[in-house]
Amino acid sequence: MQTIKAAMYRMLVVLGLLLSPLVLASDDPLKSPMWDYLRNVFLGDTPYQFDDRVVVSVPPFAEDPTQVPVTVDTTALSEKIEKIVVWADLNPIQHIYTYYPLKQVAPNISLRIKVQQATPIRAAVLTQQGEWLVGGSYLDAAGGGCTTPSVANASPYWESHLGEISAKKVLREGLGRYKVKVIHPMDTGLVDAIPEFYLQQLELRDQSGQALLRMELSQPVSENPVFSFDLASDLTSTELYHLWLRDNNGNEFEKAL
Repeated sequence: MQTIKAAMYRMLVVLGLLLSPLVLASDDPLKSPMWDYLRNVFLGDTPYQFDDRVVVSVPPFAEDPTQVPVTVDTTALSEKIEKIVVWADLNPIQHIYTYYPLKQVAPNISLRIKVQQATPIRAAVLTQQGEWLVGGSYLDAAGGGCTTPSVANASPYWESHLGEISAKKVLREGLGRYKVKVIHPMDTGLVDAIPEFYLQQLELRDQSGQALLRMELSQPVSENPVFSFDLASDLTSTELYHLWLRDNNGNEFEKAL
């Protein structure tokens, strides 16, 4: 299965390169050979436009392709946001996460990802008006992040600590920022003899059990992921929040923050 996935990835990249003359005439500011294909995959026929208010921050060069910090900040948007889809054009598994800011949440999130090679990183915001607003940045990176075995595979530590959650909260520019780390190998399934094993769902819930934000995660999220997100209220509140996660094997993890 891993060999088939890798072959499909190479075929898509070659196809994109063959179509590159068409892409050069498109409106993609990053001039990616995969833009038209992935726009259809993630945005479909819904109207879209590129928007500088959708800010994707990446390092100038990612020396460690298994731990690449990516921040998506859409706080400059005045439009009501339905969801945010983030992907890496040239990854073998392009989708990184889909983020639903439901209530009391500033649409701003940071985490670390795996990349297979230098690639554009995209964030597409679907507004309540039914239009996609797209931002992105080009990430220069060393290769192989998606096909490198997780450190957990060489250590028995994760088996007894799987799903452990640690969190801290800070006051940031008048917002309550939570930074959460989860022990999980986040295996992509692209390494021989190591099946995919990764967190698929995340919810931050209030004390009544209602979700404040929801995320759908994919394999390119880094091992032992760290999520940072902002709540639209300060941390002097006595309200308690709960983090809930589920992985693709059906394991559920939860912690009061």
